[in-house]
Amino acid sequence: MRIVILGLSITSSWGNGHATNYRALMRALTERGHDVLFLERDMPWYAAQRDLPQPPWGTTRLYGSLDELRARHGDAVRDADAVIVGSYVPDGIAAGEWVTATARGVPVFYDIDTPVTLAALQRGDCAYLAPQLVPAYRVYLSFTGGPTLRRIEDELGSPCARAFHCLVDPDAYPLLDVPLRWDLGYLGTYSPDRQPALERLLLEPARREPSLRCVVAGPQYPDEIDWPSNVQRIEHLAPAEHPAFYAAQRFTVNVTRADMVAAGWSPSVRLFEAAACAVPVISDDWDGIETFFAAGSEILIACEPRDVLLALANISEPARRAIGRRARERVLAGHTAKARAAELERTIEEAVTRA
Repeated sequence: MRIVILGLSITSSWGNGHATNYRALMRALTERGHDVLFLERDMPWYAAQRDLPQPPWGTTRLYGSLDELRARHGDAVRDADAVIVGSYVPDGIAAGEWVTATARGVPVFYDIDTPVTLAALQRGDCAYLAPQLVPAYRVYLSFTGGPTLRRIEDELGSPCARAFHCLVDPDAYPLLDVPLRWDLGYLGTYSPDRQPALERLLLEPARREPSLRCVVAGPQYPDEIDWPSNVQRIEHLAPAEHPAFYAAQRFTVNVTRADMVAAGWSPSVRLFEAAACAVPVISDDWDGIETFFAAGSEILIACEPRDVLLALANISEPARRAIGRRARERVLAGHTAKARAAELERTIEEAVTRA
């Protein structure tokens, strides 16, 4: 197939979890023989932090404005078998209106932020999707599964909402044998609604047990955060550095945005990424998490600082390694880029059949 993707970013992973997702999906689609064009808005904050300026899979093109997008890539969008517009694309509403009016193939909305999107639509301030656009997309690929899919169809009028969870490229996350540097770590961009959970599951345990070696990596954290002295800060890590970062932790923390906790069935790309590195994950709790990982044997669930400290104190080294190994096996069995690429093919074929 000829596939066009309008996504937030593939060239820069700075401050977003979209780039690693798109990179793995682009690679898998091209390896399966598809002709894929990725279109990215040239934004200054990504231009200054491009860790993959020329992705080696398919074709990537930058555009400076909607007018340039229409002028330079109108033929590609019109003639593609499928055109995928991602969440958080700048001027996403106008871009989506143009795509759904222009594409002869299947127009698809790919929401890597579904609960955040639905909350913004309800408030009336979503910058990249409008309610009237949802029925115009013939497929709504949702980061979130579970009851949210019915809501997208019944309340917003989508003709086809499908769960399309985040993914990992196994080749990008090899098992590494590196010295353990930290007892507990976290990788993620600052988000105000994730910060309370990070306080409970990492910062407060660090305060209560000063002997712990902890680390938080990611940009945009405010200066006023009171970091315990035993928590190391790393401003940014390029994706190529993630496996070594995870492998150097005894346990890693996963925390989830409030809208995603409320919706459930919303595993983040960082959750799959950490599990793929075979580091045991201590996660906050949300509905549907057990459909991705078995609590106790593949993932550890924590609600309070005490839960984290008990896990750190009581889980033996063989048990720790076994939890990480089982989590990795679960990810490789069902959440790889190749698996998602096959899902996408089937979904597009079904949309064509329905039409």
